[in-house]
Amino acid sequence: MCPAPTSAARRLANDRPPNRLINRVVGPYKLTRGAILPEQRAVVIGVSGASGAPIAVRVLEALAGAAVPVALVVSDGARAVLREESGIEPSALARYATHTFDDHDLAASIASGSVPTRGMAVVPASMNTVAKIALGLADSLLLRAAQVHLKERRPLVVVPRETPISAIHLRHLATLAELGVVVLPASPPYYTHPKSVQDQTDYLAGKVLDQFGVPHTLYRGWKGGVV
Repeated sequence: MCPAPTSAARRLANDRPPNRLINRVVGPYKLTRGAILPEQRAVVIGVSGASGAPIAVRVLEALAGAAVPVALVVSDGARAVLREESGIEPSALARYATHTFDDHDLAASIASGSVPTRGMAVVPASMNTVAKIALGLADSLLLRAAQVHLKERRPLVVVPRETPISAIHLRHLATLAELGVVVLPASPPYYTHPKSVQDQTDYLAGKVLDQFGVPHTLYRGWKGGVV
């Protein structure tokens, strides 16, 4: 028996692209080999195989709504998690991306430091992915893009979703933090008085957008977010 569609799946099925930019640049889903990114610098979104796929979906929706170009790469492991947790096929995410890339295509544009980007977020970030980034491994496009952002000293955000966290996990996360990576655990607060899992997902997606200076209305900060 098939599970009932999730809220993310319903939005993807019913919503039209939120702005003219996305409608113009996103066509039928296909993997773009060696594509050149647009003049406005894109945010690279890497989706790995950790639990937390709905956070990635919400980040992509919000970036599309803000007309921010996105270069998307989805790992093999993430494909199964997207189906399990969000009830969607990975191809459904293409409507929110300016370019999509095959994780096996190490010749893609985002594998080179010569292609400027706004930064990269790995959301969610499996501990396997965290470990490989911390150790300098780059045997997939997602990992290679992360290494590019490290060496070019561009913003890199990882969103780990794991509990408990072992000493090995902590060492790898500490290594990334020492390298300037923003470690943004998928740990939602309770002072926002969330009414649903979607509220908590929105908060985490909003925190990711905050790292790139992208305006949003996904959550209200403490005391209304007013300084």
